[in-house]
Amino acid sequence: IIIASGDMDTLQLVDGQRVRVFTLRRGLDDTILYDEKRVEERYGFGPKLLPDYKGLAGDPSDNIPGVPGVGEKTATILIKEFGPVENIYKTLKKSPEQLIRAGLSKRLAGVLKENEEEAFFSKMLALIRRDAPIDFKLPEKEWRAGLEPQKVRALFRELDFRSLVDRFNKLIGQVIDGKDNIEEKLEARNYKLEASAEELEKISIATWLVNSDLINPSLEDILKFTKTDSFPPAREIILKEIKDKKLSYVYEEIELPIISIVHEMEKYGVLIDIDYLQEMSHEYHKELSALEKKIYRLAGPPAQAGVEFNIASPKQLGEVLFDRLGLAPESRRIGMTKGGARSTRVSELEKLQGMHPIIDEIFSHRELSKLLSTYIDVLPDLADKNGRLHAHFIQHGTTTGRFSSQNPNLQNIPIKGEHGPRVRRAFIAPRGFKLLAFDYSQIELRLTALLSQDQNLMEIFQRGEDVHSAVASRIYGVSEKEITPDMRRVAKTINFGVIYGMGVNALKQTTKSDMATARDLYESYRREFPKVFEYLEEVKNFAHSYGYTETLFGRRRSFKDIHSKIPYLRAAAERQATNAPLQGTAADFIKIAIRKAHDGLKHAGLLSKVHLILQVHDELVYEVENSAVAEAGKIIKNAMEHKILPHFLKNLREVPILAHGAAGQNWNETK
Repeated sequence: IIIASGDMDTLQLVDGQRVRVFTLRRGLDDTILYDEKRVEERYGFGPKLLPDYKGLAGDPSDNIPGVPGVGEKTATILIKEFGPVENIYKTLKKSPEQLIRAGLSKRLAGVLKENEEEAFFSKMLALIRRDAPIDFKLPEKEWRAGLEPQKVRALFRELDFRSLVDRFNKLIGQVIDGKDNIEEKLEARNYKLEASAEELEKISIATWLVNSDLINPSLEDILKFTKTDSFPPAREIILKEIKDKKLSYVYEEIELPIISIVHEMEKYGVLIDIDYLQEMSHEYHKELSALEKKIYRLAGPPAQAGVEFNIASPKQLGEVLFDRLGLAPESRRIGMTKGGARSTRVSELEKLQGMHPIIDEIFSHRELSKLLSTYIDVLPDLADKNGRLHAHFIQHGTTTGRFSSQNPNLQNIPIKGEHGPRVRRAFIAPRGFKLLAFDYSQIELRLTALLSQDQNLMEIFQRGEDVHSAVASRIYGVSEKEITPDMRRVAKTINFGVIYGMGVNALKQTTKSDMATARDLYESYRREFPKVFEYLEEVKNFAHSYGYTETLFGRRRSFKDIHSKIPYLRAAAERQATNAPLQGTAADFIKIAIRKAHDGLKHAGLLSKVHLILQVHDELVYEVENSAVAEAGKIIKNAMEHKILPHFLKNLREVPILAHGAAGQNWNETK
């Protein structure tokens, strides 16, 4: 048996001369036919130990974690000396000095001990299972003979393999049946006319509330979800689901009232300074060109200095970094893409920072390139004849409940750093107007206090203290006067890290401390704010029980991987689930604020002088006539800070929700 494959995992199947693997040598045209001897020549051990090798060294291309800090060299030494992972851990437990005599440091011995579960899990992931109960024989008839096209197409649609339906029909030479394709039905029977655009949008939002994974669902998505071929019955099914799942408050009090406000925001648009953007484009392109030349000079020895290559090409950049310059992370593991190429994504390049000056220049190049291609060069072309930009804001465009935006995506404009403020400077107010912007102060931490009802955390906000300094005082056991900037920074890391599922190991890496210090800080935080951890654990357990989480107001977010048998998928779903009620409730707050601010401005007779123009993250931006800035500011701030708990949540003690605002001639001046 000869297996022809570029997947080197198949080498573990090599069995003497009976099973061999035929593959291309990476980057070259010559081929290799691996038998057992050839595998031993390459790795230093036989095919059967390859899963053990990956159990220790890992494999980023297959998301196999391995043991942190154990690279290919150490894994090879261990396996050649002690054999499979099971033997290594038996030796480690009985006589660890044997591993140290074999060249393993005490630190690595400790790492192995701490990560035993990861090693065995990684070996399991790397192992090709050969015990599957397969009963296979070649069919006597051609595969098309017993094919039932309708069942195949139904399965593809159920699995959301949309493009495969057309490919399948072309393959078997059949025209799609009109009982069988929803789009054709829509055209043939004109179902699109059964609902106005306004009604369709309302039911699209309702469908998304019922199933958070259906972002911005189309009519076809709605019909597929309800298993109907007509809008009227689909509408009734969705509205019944809204009622049954107790989503009426979110739908009727939060989402529906702001539809027209959002449309007005899109229609009115925001004025941009086109001349300023063009000047910045000219400046940044010159800077980008200079960066490219600098990267070319840094890309190799003098004989190769100045040789150009495509910096945006992962393949060409990888060849420069890993082959020409010989860079490799300390773990000696370079991440791989799904296609098997060496990865140059941000997370991989971060491992190389400090090893060569070219890395920082590549980051700068990427940042500038993205700003130019996404905003600086694009915004002027998207503006209308009056210089106003009309982005499309989608209130049901994310799984969290927050807005998304298109043409352009304004949610990704950087806030900090050197370039972000300059881009925001391009969003301006016309003569006689100001931009007035308000955003929430530490909304997720305040919501953590509100949802957990942790007494200590609530008191910090109720007293108006600096939350990071106050938390630092508690976890370090000193007065706030004794808190250093570094202690406050660590407290800030923990404050935000905990609600995003950060554990002790991540805290150690982020704060650059040792494991004992990180564990002490983490446990101190747990002791001081126990209700926070109880609340996050309750949310995780709820998600495991029901497959979704809820915000303060009942908005749901589904987590299909929460019961996954693949540990890293399940862990990722758990982290998302614990944070989802916080993000979702923050989304609810900003949407409620949009409605209340609109109502307040209307009551004051200011709607002709005040226009909502942007909603980005936790921020609302208005264009306001100079004469109305002071009054409008009070109304908007009050709308964002109002006590919002509805009657069914009156048993909760409230936490102050604060919004900060400022006026300016451009968006950057409002920060």
